[in-house]
Amino acid sequence: MTADIIVIVAYFCAIFSIGLYAGRRQDSLESYALGNRSFPWWAVLASIIAAEISAASFLGTPGEGFVLRNFTYVQLGIGTLLGRIIVGRLFLKPFYQYRVVSIYEYLEKRFGVATRRSASLVFLLSRVLASGTRLFFAGILLVVACTFLTGTESLGARETVLIYLITLTLITVVTAIYTTLGGLRAVVWTDVLQAGILAVSVLTTIAFLILGIMGDGSWTDAWQTIASTISDTSINPCRREPLQPWLVFDFGITGQGLAEDLKYILGSEYTIWSALLGATFITLATMGTDQDMVQRMLAARDRSAGSRAVIVSGILDMPIVLVFLACGMLVFVFFQKQGIAPPEKAIEIFPCFIIRCLPSGIRGLLIAALLATAMGSLSTALNALATTATRDWYRGVFRPHATERQTLRAARFFTVGFAALLIVVGSAAAWYSVMDPTIRILPIALGIFGYTYGSLLGVFLLGMLTRRRGRDSGNIAAMFAGFAAVIALEMLGHFDLILPIAFPWRVTIGTLVTFCTGALFPTPTDDAKRQPGADSACPQQVTDV
Repeated sequence: MTADIIVIVAYFCAIFSIGLYAGRRQDSLESYALGNRSFPWWAVLASIIAAEISAASFLGTPGEGFVLRNFTYVQLGIGTLLGRIIVGRLFLKPFYQYRVVSIYEYLEKRFGVATRRSASLVFLLSRVLASGTRLFFAGILLVVACTFLTGTESLGARETVLIYLITLTLITVVTAIYTTLGGLRAVVWTDVLQAGILAVSVLTTIAFLILGIMGDGSWTDAWQTIASTISDTSINPCRREPLQPWLVFDFGITGQGLAEDLKYILGSEYTIWSALLGATFITLATMGTDQDMVQRMLAARDRSAGSRAVIVSGILDMPIVLVFLACGMLVFVFFQKQGIAPPEKAIEIFPCFIIRCLPSGIRGLLIAALLATAMGSLSTALNALATTATRDWYRGVFRPHATERQTLRAARFFTVGFAALLIVVGSAAAWYSVMDPTIRILPIALGIFGYTYGSLLGVFLLGMLTRRRGRDSGNIAAMFAGFAAVIALEMLGHFDLILPIAFPWRVTIGTLVTFCTGALFPTPTDDAKRQPGADSACPQQVTDV
């Protein structure tokens, strides 16, 4: 335990030092939100990766490998890469040419102030819910540790929720401190550190697992053990449907006709079709219309650097997912070889392995990596929420003539306020997980965006792909229609009136409904002349509203 504590304390000292150092000479919202657009592309790349691999992914992806024992989840990496190429080539151009701080400023120039504020509000609500939900996953490790140290089979519901609340509060307070002090500079450079810790910890874990499976045998013996154990579908208690071990690409062919194939494809999370379409739309939404992610790209030295960072992150996404899935599959084999019964809750499988099986020192490294992933995604969410609230609402609505000092103070105030909101949402998500132990991490973490981000993406695509379609009033109606369509499909699926739609398709459906509805409304003639379209030149500067 001493080695674990040393590793964790060293990690916290490092991030606080970076936060304090990065907070020097901040005198404007642009320096706080974008670091004066001075980051090299590789730092932006590391920040994107660190933010994307949240605590949900850190625990959930190995859990998917453990439960599914195949690589079907990695299919989504195809759409992830396609989406990032489009973001790098299409979305970043107007953002950089306008020199926006909040990406929703673009919507005002293209359509009007009502579209900007509606989109900004949708982002704020969605990001609070999504980041708060992801936050609770960081507390799972401590719950498992308490169960292990006390020697009990499980803690009571009240004790479990209390541990979550304490953990989430501590993580959020620490993250809010260095984010408030250092702004995006602290976020990006701590993300670089956190990405390094993550890589070392996961590779060390895989080496430990392989050596544990090998025992006194050779690599050939270890591989035979891995192959035979994973292929045995009769010993996994965590799955309620037939397994397809080692499967990588699922083409959705059931052999029961086109109608059944379509039902299977729309109701399945991981098929080649959800990869090519669903994951592409999800990536366009999260990487192109979410201030959280785009803000990093806008902090690069120029558009080329921002584009390179996001595209390379897509290239790296698939091998990263493969490593995490392989880690989960190796944990399954390790448990079988050691005779360890997995916990009833699927979300506790990887935390259980970390606490019960890893030696001191390596365990501390994994705990530090989990904290790094949780704090990396949390810090940029806080910075993005504060930037959007300050730029679009404080400066855009309530105090349009505020000085830079007042604006910077407001951004820091919003950072603290959103931190408190995320603690509330994370605690609520923790309570729900305690009440329903069967939930899986990734469908929740990824699916929550599906209800609203289709509306955001639809209106952004309407602005970038058309020149004379869309207007303020029509866009608001279109965004509501996209949201209502997804909710309606979810309700119909809940009552078994139709087959439930899997989470990768929510953004796709919401985007198409929003885009098609908004395209019914022509852009007013005067607005079409003064505002940029897909093929028109953009002004070099955007002014405050």
